[in-house]
Amino acid sequence: MAFVIGVLVIAIPSWADAALGDRTLQKGTTGEDVAELQEYLMTKGIYPYHTATGYFGPITEQAVIDFQQSRNLKVDGLAGPQTNHAIKVLRQGDSGNPVAEVQSQLKKLGYYQSSIDGIYGSGTASSVQSFQQDAGLVVDGIAGPNTRGALDRRVAPRSAAVGKELNVESTAYTANCSGCSGITKMGINLKKYPDGKVIAVDPSVIPLGSIVHVEGYGYAIAADIGGAIDGNKIDVFIPNRDDAYQWGRRDVHIRVIE
Repeated sequence: MAFVIGVLVIAIPSWADAALGDRTLQKGTTGEDVAELQEYLMTKGIYPYHTATGYFGPITEQAVIDFQQSRNLKVDGLAGPQTNHAIKVLRQGDSGNPVAEVQSQLKKLGYYQSSIDGIYGSGTASSVQSFQQDAGLVVDGIAGPNTRGALDRRVAPRSAAVGKELNVESTAYTANCSGCSGITKMGINLKKYPDGKVIAVDPSVIPLGSIVHVEGYGYAIAADIGGAIDGNKIDVFIPNRDDAYQWGRRDVHIRVIE
């Protein structure tokens, strides 16, 4: 994979650390919870951008309205408790980073054997059903709140890295280069899943499979490694080469979430 450098200053919005469901989101709000909302809207195929912006503008509002209509919810364009709860339910046909996170959990528990591609197909649904059966849950192949809560509890105990905060040197890479397979160490195909939020890490510092919040980048899966990624260094995946150049080499603050 190609490593690139450059310089770019990123402004961190207010509510940067909010999680989806912490508050009602509406037009004009910004933050990581807005970006998370947009990622879930992407899984449903109703958010037209390929990258979450973290800004709740008219396009996000319309996507929320479209989702509310599709689920027979109150149509007001606000991402409140009901909408936020419903949108986090993942099922066959969804695709995106939240799906990849569920696949990663299932893989850790031995229920999912395929590559982590962020696509909720029949294989993922079957793996969810197997987990649900063993966990004594309703077997429907849908990753709703009960199933996802059980997954969270069953995944390997919190590692010593959880909660770790540190400043690291960050570079950016793309998957579109001569000789690049685009397949991460954990099996994510970045050419097939270019919207994935993925970082390469030193596993002795950040365990593979960890969910990490990266300043200026958002929530990402530590799913790759690299020969130059040693110690307090990370490499963020950015599909567009020009955007990767803009990211450049910079010091960022990270926090290991899980």
